Amino acid sequence: MNRQARGGGPIAIGAFSAKTEEETDGGADQVQPSQLRKRLGRSDLKAVPEARKALRELLRQWGRPGRSEIAELLTSELVTNALIHTDHDAVLTATVGPRGLRVEVRDFVARRPRLRVPNADDGTHGRGLVLVQSLADAWGVRAHGVGKVVWFELDAGAA
Repeated sequence: MNRQARGGGPIAIGAFSAKTEEETDGGADQVQPSQLRKRLGRSDLKAVPEARKALRELLRQWGRPGRSEIAELLTSELVTNALIHTDHDAVLTATVGPRGLRVEVRDFVARRPRLRVPNADDGTHGRGLVLVQSLADAWGVRAHGVGKVVWFELDAGAA
């Protein structure tokens, strides 16, 4: 399967259901996306399992158990990277809509992550973005004011 990064889009604001573009144009039949937004404290690795739990709650109604497990794994990787490789807070945003799931982790350091081939001597380090690249339907990095957003998407229709 060939995966390619797609456009970044704006970061979601708040933990709420927001109207989709179609709804604001009068398409009242459209499903409102569910959103999660969670601030992650600087170097607070306890935030990783808390983020997984919050995402699990958000995805409970999604009805895609295998995809939900992948979403939790990839979210853990992005959150861990943001907390380990920066000395700042981060913000996790997840949006579930008719097209699928989009997860974004924003940090406040402009340095972009590097995809690298993990070395067997690195133990468990260096595999996060390789997992994201392998399992996400799309992913990418984009500049966002002061810092960046690393994101991934899982399509609702994918197996």
